[in-house]
Amino acid sequence: MSSDSTAWVPIALLLRPQGRRGEILSEPLSDLADIFVTGTSVALALKDAATPKPEAQPLILEEHWFPTGKNAGRIVLKLSGCDSISQAEALSGHQLLVPAASLPALAPDTFFVGDLLGCDLYDASAPDASVRVGRVVDVQFATGPDGRTRLEDAAPLLGIELLSSTPTEDEDPDPVLIPFVRAWLDTVDIPARRIVMRLPAGLLDAPE
Repeated sequence: MSSDSTAWVPIALLLRPQGRRGEILSEPLSDLADIFVTGTSVALALKDAATPKPEAQPLILEEHWFPTGKNAGRIVLKLSGCDSISQAEALSGHQLLVPAASLPALAPDTFFVGDLLGCDLYDASAPDASVRVGRVVDVQFATGPDGRTRLEDAAPLLGIELLSSTPTEDEDPDPVLIPFVRAWLDTVDIPARRIVMRLPAGLLDAPE
């Protein structure tokens, strides 16, 4: 698998062995229902890396299932060539990538997290809507009491690094969380890295 001319998308973070045959408990990095399909070709990458490891060989997703109980909201993956606990342990901390071209088509008004990160946010309700107010540095999802199971009806939260935020000597200001709801959304232009929303007054104020 060459990473030179291919855009990649992370779909799972490998956590730890979950079984005796090389199964790996993993954290899904996508909520697309049909992205984990038996026979899918995947590549290994270091955590937070945008491309596969240079020496990585293509792997095949052989099996997957969604556990219950304390691991609800996660996924167990069985990858080709990983057939023991020790081999699964060696993969812990890596993430799985798939070529962006192989991803299923998105429903209208839905976006990949990686496409939103780095976009500039503009507030169309401000006096000057052409002024950039911040940049998307994080996307968060509301979860249930277990801290992992996503609440399907809750809007994602955009973590916005405001232009008006001033770092202190000790730490940078926390991003302001903005609900990414259709009612506030004006336009999303991924190629231009631009998001325009109509935000309620005061929502962009940085916390004290």
